[in-house]
Amino acid sequence: MDNQSFAKAWKWQVAFSLFLCSWGWVSGQLRYSIAEESHPGTVVGNVAQDLGVNLPDINTRRLSLGSEGSSRLFSIEQKNGALVVYERIDRESLCGSSLSCLLHLEVVAENPLELHSLEIEILDINDNSPIFPSTNQIINITELFASPGVRFQLETAKDLDVGKNGISQYKLNPNPYFSLLMKNRKDGTLIAELVLEKSLDREEKAEHKLFLTAIDGGDPPKSGSTEITVIVLDINDNGPVFEQSNYKINILENIPLNTVIIQLNATDLDEEANGEISYSFDHHTLDVAKMKFKINSKTSEILTIDTLDFEDSDFYELYVKATDKGSPKLEGHCVIQVEVKDVNDNTPEIIFTSKANEVPENTPLETVVGFITVRDRDSGKNGEIRLNLSPDLPFTCQPMSQRYALVTSGHLDREKVSQYTIILTASDLGSPSLSSQIIISLNISDVNDNPPAFLHNVYNAFISENNEAGGLLCTVSAVDPDEGANANLIYSIAESHIHGSPVSSFVYINSDTGKIYAQWI
Repeated sequence: MDNQSFAKAWKWQVAFSLFLCSWGWVSGQLRYSIAEESHPGTVVGNVAQDLGVNLPDINTRRLSLGSEGSSRLFSIEQKNGALVVYERIDRESLCGSSLSCLLHLEVVAENPLELHSLEIEILDINDNSPIFPSTNQIINITELFASPGVRFQLETAKDLDVGKNGISQYKLNPNPYFSLLMKNRKDGTLIAELVLEKSLDREEKAEHKLFLTAIDGGDPPKSGSTEITVIVLDINDNGPVFEQSNYKINILENIPLNTVIIQLNATDLDEEANGEISYSFDHHTLDVAKMKFKINSKTSEILTIDTLDFEDSDFYELYVKATDKGSPKLEGHCVIQVEVKDVNDNTPEIIFTSKANEVPENTPLETVVGFITVRDRDSGKNGEIRLNLSPDLPFTCQPMSQRYALVTSGHLDREKVSQYTIILTASDLGSPSLSSQIIISLNISDVNDNPPAFLHNVYNAFISENNEAGGLLCTVSAVDPDEGANANLIYSIAESHIHGSPVSSFVYINSDTGKIYAQWI
């Protein structure tokens, strides 16, 4: 089944909630599902339809996606409001091995301005096969020392797919000496151990060839194999033993580099080389953990080698093996579970979204002029945020679901204040508290709300009788505090009569300059 058919097989689902408040803004949430590797142009869902936008209004509303990084993978078709795949979607590169792959975007609608949360779940398809780190594993087992029931750790296969498409089982080729035991680690990873079912005799058979196969749960399933070579050896009949098989420790995420978090201790009852122990991480320890911690092979001290970040990972499992120097080498194993505790090391982030850079001065109270999103990657009190607005301004912040709306709270008058500088401060509740600020500049646009006013209520003009027609009598002048076209003035003389003759037969006025001239009689 191709990717597009797979995508159609998943019925996309929409969860949408709508809130209509007194000041006229709308907030909603959309949720869709789409399979990875869906072809560009595949329809995810119809945003316009689910937001209640009629087809004739789509061009006016101008639906678009916010500027989040994941928005490049999708686009909204302006002709019908459909959300479609724009670029190839690779779930593994987006979300790695996380069971849930949820992309958070925002849909911006204009006229009026609306901001809606959009969640797209990327569904996994079985496009990766299990792979073992090596094609051949070698296990040394001492004859007679290894009794039935002894377990031997095997390399774990990796599958970039998740959930049911991840590794679901291991199989071992049938043989009378070994069987498999499967179990899950705390993070859910399935691992296999080799169990000895029958005592080994080197003189009878010195080497056993086994084949281990990892199978995922996809439909159809994919698999990968590795060869296991069991070499039956002699001597060195005591392996290292740790004081505990499992250790649990807690550390803060701001712990300095090269800090020793634990020192292990394993003992070996053998003497000389057979009792000398070397410590190392075994193959069950993930690469990401090896990038954060290292172990001293001689002292068994485990220390940090890279900065820890609770927000990236709050838990690590370190699988340690102690290996003696006998012939053959014997091993002991233990697990260190490291829990990383949060400290207040992330500053709150403020994002202001607005499609308009001007606000008319006759804007009604409680009109939304923009949306404010605040984030903090810390957890608990360290991630709780308090938002403050600079005082004595005709604006306030109204809480919404997952964000705030910046609304007018007072009357605007461009003739008094033509621009407002708004300082937003976000502070977390950690100790000590961290904060950040952004500055928003809002321009107030003019409306024609002021009539012209003459500089004088009365103008006196003195002229001689028998004056020549066309002579300047006087100049009147008026002002208008509005701007632009709202402040352009046209002068005219109110129609009246003098001794039965219209006043326009005596004088006329220049409509642009306000100059009054004598008229021909």
